[in-house]
Amino acid sequence: MLLGMLDNNIVGTAMPTIVGELGGLAHLSWVVTAYTLATAVSTPVWGKLGDLYGRKRLFLASIGVFLLGSALSGAARSMDQLIAFRAVQGIGAGGLGAGAFALIGALVPPRERGRYQGMTATVMALGTVGGPLLGGVLTGHLGWRWSFYVNLPLGLLALVWVGVRLKLPAVRAKAVRIDYGGIALLTVAIGGVVLAATWAGNTYAWGSWQVLAAFGAGLLALAGFLAVERRAPEPVLPLTLFTAHRNFPLAQALVLAAGVVMFCCSLYLPLFQQTVQGASATNSGLLLLPLMAPVALVSNVAGKLMSRTGRYKIFPVLGTALLTLGSVLLATMDTSTPRWLTSCYLVLLGTGLGLLMQMASTIAQNSVGMRDLGAASATSNLSRTLGGSLGVAVAGSLLAAATGDRSASAGTASGVSHIFVLVAAVCAAGFLASLYLKEVPLRGRGPAPRPAKAEPAAPAR
Repeated sequence: MLLGMLDNNIVGTAMPTIVGELGGLAHLSWVVTAYTLATAVSTPVWGKLGDLYGRKRLFLASIGVFLLGSALSGAARSMDQLIAFRAVQGIGAGGLGAGAFALIGALVPPRERGRYQGMTATVMALGTVGGPLLGGVLTGHLGWRWSFYVNLPLGLLALVWVGVRLKLPAVRAKAVRIDYGGIALLTVAIGGVVLAATWAGNTYAWGSWQVLAAFGAGLLALAGFLAVERRAPEPVLPLTLFTAHRNFPLAQALVLAAGVVMFCCSLYLPLFQQTVQGASATNSGLLLLPLMAPVALVSNVAGKLMSRTGRYKIFPVLGTALLTLGSVLLATMDTSTPRWLTSCYLVLLGTGLGLLMQMASTIAQNSVGMRDLGAASATSNLSRTLGGSLGVAVAGSLLAAATGDRSASAGTASGVSHIFVLVAAVCAAGFLASLYLKEVPLRGRGPAPRPAKAEPAAPAR
């Protein structure tokens, strides 16, 4: 997980140097888009293949693909090569995220999973805050290629450690039939939506034929995917995940909201603090400490309380409420807002994320049987990625519209204010979703039951 978290944050710091050596400024956004798109597309495929062929085997394969992509990216001689190799990296990253959460779910029952949430949140905080700092050091002293080569020693250590120490029973379903049609249609659906979200308001206008064509292709492929999955013997993304228990789709809504908050904060808050509040770009990672430190701390506390009591509904309810409040306060910022006050608002957001982020994944995993654990974990990672991609796309358009002919500081302050009005609306919708969660007892040791039939709607507790 640290590999995947570090990579994008390190590479972002090295981008100006990369363009200076390789050229291709017009294609710069594709260095990020190729990685994000490949991650989103491959995540559900890795998850399902892990369910069918064994999670350890597929996790090791994803680490290998990520390391291959890292080595090739570091050796790239042109911008086109770098974009292609970043796509290879993204394919591996899809398996890292899906596999890590599925392995935790397979090894640790939900009732005991709380103490692992703090580790997960700490890794995410380290990747978010430490990535830009490490990227600046590596680029300044060793060159931008080491932004990719740094993955190799850490990845090889993970590869050997998992291969030797991780003990899981070898599982393979009988008469496996790969859902090739579902995989192809899901790839087109996700690719179309992510491309439309990435292009809209940045590369092309929202109403351009390129954006509309990508979005339309995504919707058509989604319709075809839903039709195929109803008949597939081994669907890549079982639709029963969404119908067997209402908690699963509600948990996906919560994960999506968390993705919007995380991506928008990590991208636009440093921009606000640098452009409006005069912070140094060199220390951009440190600007997010008031956000990420509470995530790690609160996740640890909430996880232990969940393990001790077996109760969890209160955490996403409080988490989404704090996220909504924090986003509303951030929307009030202007050119006169001091940096310390922004940090106070970030503490509220970090506390909300700590209560929500990993808890939502646990709720999703507790809603499915063990055989679908990989698909459920992959769906949660996909929801987070899609939420972030769509949120950043809309936020980018809001920022561009707000800047206009204004000065840099005034335009950025107005744009960021609009962005966090959007984020607050998403978090408020997440709050409503959290109220309808049903507090199903968390499983302890032993095999996980698989829901037999769809659950009728019931009022919230």
